[in-house]
Amino acid sequence: MATTRLPSAGFSITIRISIPADASAIGRLTTCVGDAGAIVTALDVVDSDPVSVVVDLTCDTADAAHADDVVKELEALDGVEVRKVSDRTFLLHLGGKIEVAPKVSLRNRDELSRAYTPGVARVCLAIADNPADARRLTIKRNTVAVVTDGSAVLGLGNLGPAAALPVMEGKAALFKRFGDVDAWPVVLDTQDPDEIVSIVRAIAPGYGGINLEDIAAPRCFEIESKLRELLDIPVFHDDQHGTAICVLAALTNALRVVGKQLSDVRVVVSGAGAAGTAIIKLLLRQGVGDVIAYDRPGALHQGLSGLNPTWQWLAEHTNSTGYAGDLPGALRGADVFIGVSAPNLLTGDDIAAMAPDSIVFALANPDPEVDPREARRHAAVVATGRSDQPNQINNVLAFPGVFRGMLDAHAESFTDDMALAAARAIADVVGEDRINPTVIVPSVFDPRVAPAVAAAVRAAAQASDAAAQPAVVAQPAVAEQPAVAEQPAVAEQPAVATAPAGVTTIQQRSAAADN
Repeated sequence: MATTRLPSAGFSITIRISIPADASAIGRLTTCVGDAGAIVTALDVVDSDPVSVVVDLTCDTADAAHADDVVKELEALDGVEVRKVSDRTFLLHLGGKIEVAPKVSLRNRDELSRAYTPGVARVCLAIADNPADARRLTIKRNTVAVVTDGSAVLGLGNLGPAAALPVMEGKAALFKRFGDVDAWPVVLDTQDPDEIVSIVRAIAPGYGGINLEDIAAPRCFEIESKLRELLDIPVFHDDQHGTAICVLAALTNALRVVGKQLSDVRVVVSGAGAAGTAIIKLLLRQGVGDVIAYDRPGALHQGLSGLNPTWQWLAEHTNSTGYAGDLPGALRGADVFIGVSAPNLLTGDDIAAMAPDSIVFALANPDPEVDPREARRHAAVVATGRSDQPNQINNVLAFPGVFRGMLDAHAESFTDDMALAAARAIADVVGEDRINPTVIVPSVFDPRVAPAVAAAVRAAAQASDAAAQPAVVAQPAVAEQPAVAEQPAVAEQPAVATAPAGVTTIQQRSAAADN
């Protein structure tokens, strides 16, 4: 039976199948898979004899249940024998995704004597005399701890530290691949904020930065705030700030597409947790017209009782009209919808009720707040968090470059100015002459992104008090990162929030071309 869900490489399976050696057998297999709603991505012949052929058929499915359905449909075909089914995602995770590798060779006794005892003792004594040298002489200069308590793993909830480890491994791999930052998972078997703060404070000397990950709100706000007060290295909760940076970057270009100013638009944010709160605060910092925050209690507004401190702050600083209705009602006449909440909250009719040339960011994963196909019927620009849809808003656009820049600058903290600079850099990588309704953010594989973000963050750090001045530095840190250093300062780019005055919008240019 076909599915209306969207197949994804995250649910890719390889099925080993024996079929009769006739000309139509393989065609029947691919037709069956397509009719079941999956997408065939590869088909390889493994073995054959005069009467049969063994093939490996690889296809993308929508989820585990859909994969089972596809296998059952194949098993029902005459003459087909399903021998084995392999989940390609689980195969990729066997043994973990990261490892430690030495940067120096240990080929002989001389090299061993310098890398370890007795030579290493001299380096230890140098650092004891001048602790700032740890940034220059150890892994601290390029290493980040990816810290979690497993309380908010992806959209799956409180799974605990062991179940969070695959995500943290993946995060570490992304740090290395996109920012050349060495990151290591630190999964904590406690969800007590004070314990988490104490543990992270104790391990901080070995790291140049702390990336908090998948820690539930509102606890995450308290943990981040306390660590920022205690540590002299940047503390960055990616679920908050990475998401906010990417959303602001995407919204910058989406507004350029439709020709609207950030100061003139009304934004509805569904989900006032870690990500939603950070998005709202960054939009307010950038001068958004108005925001309505929506969560379980409804639209947050002054006078609503029983709010936690974070929601109370949002109620006092947003929703200027005091709207107190439901989510579809909040969308009526709104210019922008940003969802960081739960799947299938809205319909195409709800999007149709928004203002003309509306913008929809439905970012819940794996299933967004509204079907993107329905949203595109009514909105001018649609983005999701999915890799199989246009305009994927993915935090990997931000955090590798943000940490690269902070590490290069020897930054002691992460600031709003860095966040705004990073958002501007991501938006400007696309290029105003290349943006359109389906291209508002660069690809995560665009090699220009991380260097541009790093340069912007480094410039913002050096322009503030966030950068420490190391006592002993043979060469400036930036000089040792040529790929980053050669990028122009992103701070010189146009302001993030609006399209430049007098510049025609993408839609206007398209209309002119059509005429």
